[in-house]
Amino acid sequence: MEDRRHSSRHATELQLEVYDLHSAQRLGRVVDLSADGFMLFSESPLATDSVWECRIVSATPVEGVSEVRLGADCLWSRPGADGQHSWAGFHIIDLAEDQAASLDVLLRHI
Repeated sequence: MEDRRHSSRHATELQLEVYDLHSAQRLGRVVDLSADGFMLFSESPLATDSVWECRIVSATPVEGVSEVRLGADCLWSRPGADGQHSWAGFHIIDLAEDQAASLDVLLRHI
């Protein structure tokens, strides 16, 4: 598979959970993160080509940052080996300037 990422992704030791901004539904846990996107481990499959307004929430605030709000497009989704979980890759498509600064703070700490 061709890797088209502009930024390298970094596995995180921070506990980052992703929630739908409107319904507060938990989408999953961030496995890796970059300035361009992220990969999630989720309890339920997410639809490919779906667009989400999300909150990435840090269990522990980092330099005063506890969440980042952004828009993301689910580029792919695959079932996990156990058949009960799934993996999904997202591309960040909408990120306000103040939220980009917050994302940079998180990226510096992973």
